[in-house]
Order: sequence, then structure tokens, then C-alpha cells
Amino acid sequence: MKKASKKLIKQIPKFKNEDAERKFWDIHDAIDYFDMDNPIELDLSELKPTTESISLRLPSFLLGRIKEIANSKDVPYQSLMKVFLSEKVNEELGATR
Repeated sequence: MKKASKKLIKQIPKFKNEDAERKFWDIHDAIDYFDMDNPIELDLSELKPTTESISLRLPSFLLGRIKEIANSKDVPYQSLMKVFLSEKVNEELGATR
């Protein structure tokens, strides 16, 4: 019976940013960088998604009303706006599927 040969696992390079990492994985196979026979468990529950700043012009009265709602719920108004946008996007996408 032949012995299984131990596969050499390559070291993953350090990346300057997410774009560089995406480009790397577009042309490299993960099987060369991970031991697929001995997977590890990861806890990604604390991982926060990448965010991007935008500039958004709103009528003053609308922003004021959003801030009133946020204040009544004791949450930051920008967080409340993200919740509102997320709910509406999910609603719209659910309607088109």
C-alpha cells in the first residue's frame, strides 16, 4: 500500500488592500494554500462588512424627521438610515424574485 504524500502548502502573501487580494485569488487556486484534508473552524460572527462612505443630499425636513425617529429609538440616525435602506432593498429584491 502506498503512503499518501504530504502536500506542500504555500504561504498566503500579505495584501495591500481587498482589490489586491481579489486579483490574487482570481488567478490562484485555494487548494494550493489550504490543507483541505484538515479544515479549521472560524468564528466570523464579529466580522464587519466593508463599508464605503457616500455623500447623499436630503431635504432638511426629511433628515430632521429621520433624526427625530432615531432619537426616539435611541440609535444614531445614520445607523437607522442603514436599517431603513436595507429593509427597502430586501423588500424590493424579494418582490422581483
